[in-house]
Amino acid sequence: MRTRTLGRTDVEVTELSYGAAGIGNLYRPVTDEEAAAAIDTAWDAGIRTFDTAPHYGLGLSERRLGEALRDRPRDTYTVSTKVGRLLVPADGAGDGAGDGDDLANGFAVPATLRRVWDFSADGVRRSLEASLDRLGLERVDIVLLHDPDDHAEQALDEAYPALERLRGEGVVGAIGVGMNQSALPARFLRETDIDVVLLAGRYTLLEQEGLTELLPEAAARGRSVLIGGVLNSGLLTDPAPGATYDYAPAPEPVLDRARRLKAVTERHGVPLRAAALHFPLGHPAVASVLTGARSTDEVRDTVEQLRAPVPAALWDELRAEGLLAPDVPVPTPRTTPPETPLDTPVEGSPSPKEPS
Repeated sequence: MRTRTLGRTDVEVTELSYGAAGIGNLYRPVTDEEAAAAIDTAWDAGIRTFDTAPHYGLGLSERRLGEALRDRPRDTYTVSTKVGRLLVPADGAGDGAGDGDDLANGFAVPATLRRVWDFSADGVRRSLEASLDRLGLERVDIVLLHDPDDHAEQALDEAYPALERLRGEGVVGAIGVGMNQSALPARFLRETDIDVVLLAGRYTLLEQEGLTELLPEAAARGRSVLIGGVLNSGLLTDPAPGATYDYAPAPEPVLDRARRLKAVTERHGVPLRAAALHFPLGHPAVASVLTGARSTDEVRDTVEQLRAPVPAALWDELRAEGLLAPDVPVPTPRTTPPETPLDTPVEGSPSPKEPS
């Protein structure tokens, strides 16, 4: 799998990154064995970049990811985690329904902990130390400020300088911000020396808000962007009635646009989700596309979509139909190398671990 370097750092990412929110029991439970198998499958497919956060399952995602990577050579993979939410004990929380679980935040885990927003310098260091403990690692490669939407000034004045010091000390290799809006990350690019932005849902085949300011700013400054949410909450998997967009039922105009996109991609024999996965990689500032997967089947499908050829004529028709602006960059057709079966370990990699 192709790799790219983030900004001016030495941190490398594979063009497809594994998003570990799903193995933090996002929306529904996943067993330890299922989580480990999904990561093993991603590894065997050549994925070497893994993104997690304390927010994902109240630390469950970090613990499971660390366990799955424990026997892999540390210099062969890249781990990204986030700061901005401290996990503290939740007094009186139980394992049952209602206030005893974390489903209000989207995760099917017992609410034995609660999140506390903290973008102070001390909060950054405490959060990172706790993440390293859960991951079982001595270092992570990328640290992102996680959703500082309502904490912009503290994140800029306190959290960012703390990350800059950690980078200077060699504790982390790259620093940045992860959000599902483009305006504030663009401000970070202008006012700080971050290396990378993780932009979720705002630069996709369906919508290109990130192209207005953020992506040009990143390209001009030699910084990198990771793109998450490429399927727009699943809408670009199957734009059927009842499909979701931004984690809510898709409005009819948005649903209609997605259907038109699907009609064009299918005329070229390309699944809509394959075109959606390929599209962000056409921008020169985009280093990797990050997709979540909780099972081996989901990992396999994502890798197969990345391997699927997408002809230039498809992008031409999308432009002709008014579904892409003339100046939106698109990927060039790639020459696909001989495929490695997804159940065959990559040469030189450790064998997958047996479920414990």
